Parts: sequence; C-alpha cells; structure tokens
Amino acid sequence: MALDFGALDEALRMAELLRPSGVRFKIGLELFCRHGPDGVARMQERTGPVLLDLKLHDIPHTVGQAVRSLAPLGVWGLTLHAGGGPVMLRAAVDAAAQAPAPVRCLAVTVLTSLDEQVLHVLGVRTPLAQQVAALATLARAAGCAGVVASPQEVRTVRGAAGPDCLVVTPGVRPRGAAAADQARVATPAEALGAGADHLVVGRPITGARDPRAALEAILEELVAGAPRGREGALGPEA
Repeated sequence: MALDFGALDEALRMAELLRPSGVRFKIGLELFCRHGPDGVARMQERTGPVLLDLKLHDIPHTVGQAVRSLAPLGVWGLTLHAGGGPVMLRAAVDAAAQAPAPVRCLAVTVLTSLDEQVLHVLGVRTPLAQQVAALATLARAAGCAGVVASPQEVRTVRGAAGPDCLVVTPGVRPRGAAAADQARVATPAEALGAGADHLVVGRPITGARDPRAALEAILEELVAGAPRGREGALGPEA
C-alpha cells in the first residue's frame, strides 16, 4: 500500500486507517525528501518495516554508501534502478548484506509510466518486454532479491529470472479506475494471476472517498478472482 504523501501526519493517518487490513506499506521520495530517516523511523513505529522506494541510481560507490546509510533503518526492502548496471547493483546488495537485519534490494526494470514509444525516444530499440527481461536477469545475477515490473511483464520476468525472483508489481488499477500517469496497467486479479508476489496500489485507494472501502473491494476481488501470490500481500506502490 503506497503512502505517497509529502506530509508525515497525512501518511500516518492513512496507515492507521488501513493497517487493520494487513497490507504492507511503502514510502517514497516525496515523504523521504521532506522528513528523511526520522520520518521512516516514525512510520515504522506504526506500520512495521516498510518498502523504502527511492529508486537509487548513481555510480556504484555512491549507491553503496547510500545503502549503508539506509539499511540500518530496518526497512523491509529498498528499490534501485536496474539500469545502473551490474556493478552498481552488486554494491547495493553487498551494502545491504551488512545491515543488522536483512534488507531486500529490489531492482526497478522499466517504469510503468513508460511505453515502447518513449523507450524509442530514449534510444532503447529493444522491445519493451525484452528490455524488462534483460534487466531482471541482470538484477538477479547481481544478487538482488527481486525486481519491480509492470503486470504486463510478470510472466516474462518469471521466465527470465526464475520462480524465486520476488516480483513487485506497480501499475495495478481496479477495473474502471483511471490509469493516471501509468502506461502499462492491469487489474489486481490479473496481476496476481500472472504471478506477482506483491501488488502495488496507491492512488486508487488513497484518493478514494472511502479508502478503507476501496481497499476492501480490491481484497475481495483478489479472493474471488485469483490465487494468492507466494507472500500473499497487497504491497506498496512503486
């Protein structure tokens, strides 16, 4: 469950409202840039370990040092861009391994806001699904626990990176919900049925008139329409 708020008090209120449903939570750049590590600590006092979604992408030394600073926070996982390359990914994995508690490094493949046309503008001529598969394979070879990929590429990721690869899936939208800035989307049941471990849902819930009812409707859809993923959690939005 994505808590994409800049103000910590708003994020805490939403967490208190939704926490009884048993979902995991994610906080990202907006909240971290305003409140920093103290904000993460205060959030985790209420929610337990969160996914810290910063999508780190820099030279290997810088990313390694950043992960060394972040890992002691005790977060459930930490995101970084697979496009940073194998040396950068390995620097992150090695730094995370030195934390007092395990921290999963999750590599973002291709952002769900991008489509094939935008990739071509960026100079990437490889078909999108193949690009995701290549980045997922690279991430796993570097030691990442899993990847972040849209629901449209989950099966491709499974084929490329294997059944043990943890797949966190953003771009999840209940039927009839606006896609907003997401280009590659699917319903919760479709994403889970494709084999995602954690579904990424944020604004369709946090922006709803009744967020708790919106969340419960999604959970009911999952129970009715698709098998549970390996960890069976409605996860954080990436």
